[in-house]
Amino acid sequence: MRRIAFAVMAAFPLAAMAASWQAAPLIDKNCVEKVKASPDSHTTSCLLQCAKSGYGILDNGKWLKFDSAGNEKALAALKATKKKDHIRVDVTGDMEGDSIKVATLSIRE
Repeated sequence: MRRIAFAVMAAFPLAAMAASWQAAPLIDKNCVEKVKASPDSHTTSCLLQCAKSGYGILDNGKWLKFDSAGNEKALAALKATKKKDHIRVDVTGDMEGDSIKVATLSIRE
């Protein structure tokens, strides 16, 4: 019986952990270093122009990239927002290394 329990636990690595972030700055990969010091100055138009580089958030100065589903959610939210800058998002998902497997994403209006 213990072997079965161990096998089940080993099948689910600890690397994937559910997490959430509130009001995190949304940043594209191209502009991370450029806007790290002042992420709220990053414009919506720039975020849309750099969509192909991929999106992520700044968390305590570290950029955490999104998976492909998260990139799609971020792009859709950016296209729908009327905000010109100060793009902050609420995100839920699973951490996998330095990436987020995004479950939900919404822009703070």
